[in-house]
Amino acid sequence: MARGKDGSGVAVVPVQRADAVPLYHQIFLALRDDILRGRLAFGASVPTEHELGAQHGVSRITARRALHELALHKLVERRRRTGTRVVYQASTVPIEANVDQAIESLMAFGRNTPVKVVDLAKEPAPADIADILERQAETIVYRARRIRHTDHEPLGLVTSWMPADLGVKLTKRSLTANPILKHLADAGVVIAGGRQTVSAQHAGADTAALLGIEPRDAMLRIERVILDDGGRPVLFTIADYRADRYRISLDLQSGTRPAIG
Repeated sequence: MARGKDGSGVAVVPVQRADAVPLYHQIFLALRDDILRGRLAFGASVPTEHELGAQHGVSRITARRALHELALHKLVERRRRTGTRVVYQASTVPIEANVDQAIESLMAFGRNTPVKVVDLAKEPAPADIADILERQAETIVYRARRIRHTDHEPLGLVTSWMPADLGVKLTKRSLTANPILKHLADAGVVIAGGRQTVSAQHAGADTAALLGIEPRDAMLRIERVILDDGGRPVLFTIADYRADRYRISLDLQSGTRPAIG
């Protein structure tokens, strides 16, 4: 599903009028995901009823109900004079992992789960992606979408953004044959670290269609930033996996650190 931008730079997901899910609940889910993922951080202002109505083409009553749902879930606080602000604070617990083991694990996972490349483009980076990659706005990046399979069934949709100035040449054929991390290694890029976040997500209509599931089905989202030996981001990936087919397993042992799953 294409995402636009509101004035704050937060992505706006168009509502699906043919969807069985009520419009107010679609807006609630989109805002909830932005809050849980940190796009709308603690203390941030949430769009007003008027702004939400204009963004989504809905009435103020529909927008008001969406904001009311957010307040009921204790994600925001609504005040007459100061507006609606985020009061949710994520309780993320960091886990340290050995980067060499993590990369080896990811490479093996990539080799053992066949992929179909949905599309590959070389294009200017959206503002939020440029920020994550610590590049200037409109920096040219590769954007690749692949569907990973297991047992001949869709497992997850993986979207990656990689700066095009790293000396890596991507094609649909090469991405089908080898994981994107191998492309980086073959180009001489030294992977020295990364950050990963795992969260719950509802499937959007486009993702659901690609993975053979129902819209709003539960998914596991993994967001990963890969850093080179200079500490600069060289790859950002969002992987949405079917909750009925994917699991993360950590082998916890005394004196060792778990790898990124």
